[in-house]
Amino acid sequence: MAIRWRPRSRAIPFLPLILLLLLAPLFYSVSRLQLSWAPPPERGGQCLPPPSAPEGRQCLPAPTAPKRPDRLVLGPAAGQGRPDRLQCQGLKAVNKIGLSSERNYSGDQVTFVTVFTTYNSDPAEAGKVSSDVVTVGKHSYSKVGRSMAILKTFISFIQVSMPTSNVIILTDPNSKFSLNHGSAAILPIEGNYTRGNLMLQRIRSYIAFLEQRLEELETMEDVYHIIFTDSDIAVVTDLGDIFKIYPNCHLALTFRNNKGQPLNSGFVAVRGTRDGVSKAIEFFKEVLEAYQLNYMKASRMLGDQLALAWVVKSHLPSAFRNFSKHEAFTGEVNGASILFLPCAVYNWTPPEGAGQFHGMPLDVKLILLKRTSDSFKNSEGAVAEHNAESI
Repeated sequence: MAIRWRPRSRAIPFLPLILLLLLAPLFYSVSRLQLSWAPPPERGGQCLPPPSAPEGRQCLPAPTAPKRPDRLVLGPAAGQGRPDRLQCQGLKAVNKIGLSSERNYSGDQVTFVTVFTTYNSDPAEAGKVSSDVVTVGKHSYSKVGRSMAILKTFISFIQVSMPTSNVIILTDPNSKFSLNHGSAAILPIEGNYTRGNLMLQRIRSYIAFLEQRLEELETMEDVYHIIFTDSDIAVVTDLGDIFKIYPNCHLALTFRNNKGQPLNSGFVAVRGTRDGVSKAIEFFKEVLEAYQLNYMKASRMLGDQLALAWVVKSHLPSAFRNFSKHEAFTGEVNGASILFLPCAVYNWTPPEGAGQFHGMPLDVKLILLKRTSDSFKNSEGAVAEHNAESI
């Protein structure tokens, strides 16, 4: 008996149909979301022609990125939730970082040296209300006033962190300012301290100071190490250990993973021996020559850092491969043993913007306040601009 084949009717599966009905609203929502995110051809939003827009052509505004705060935002303790950051609440640290009640200082004599000067105001502006006045709490500061406040803070941090150290301020003989700090002294050195020449003059002042120190070493045996710094830094722990941990280095520089400015001129340590001082003089003279030959167009701010990088690269190009590792290392530059220290520890700046400060890393030894001051200079939390810009 023959069996006749009959085609089966193709019924729509029940389960896929249910899924299609359930997912249709989701597809529609995603398509609307994509339309709202798409950049508009005219104003930054998506323009919908009819019939998508029943009332005619409509443009949907594009979502705007949240505005970055330009002032300090009061909230939870800085560093809260970050085990690698020092957390603060008011004036007290709220996390335990294992510090003993008695600090162990290195015992080595260290002198901090910085360049600072003030500029006389224009007599024609006398009697006018200055637009440069910044109010912090109940106090108002002029440009010179806030620079002096930063300088005094710089000295105070050193007195607390390294109480046996001294501070020497190299300045223009025509500059008029005074200090009442017993551990700080003013040393006038002739030169051109105009704003556009200040960074170039700083190197010349360093050389003059070191040459004077070298002459003193001919008649006296006292050795004190020298750390040249910006005047807007905060020393938070003893830096004398550098010279004990690395007994063979003549100088120390700080580096960062930055192709344009890999070396920071705001921290240069010099061993206080005759050999260390003489090697430092030759090094700074080479930097000065590179500055004058190649970077005079950047003489106001960046020339010294560019010249530093040029000298190091001309003698030790292999050093640049280590700048991304954030670890200290040594190398020889024209007969001088150079210790390279990471800025993340020895010249740290907060990476967060204003209102997003997440506390200070626990291993930081020195803080550069420039970035903080740039962020806050237009708010109630204003600190100060960089020394070369603000005075």
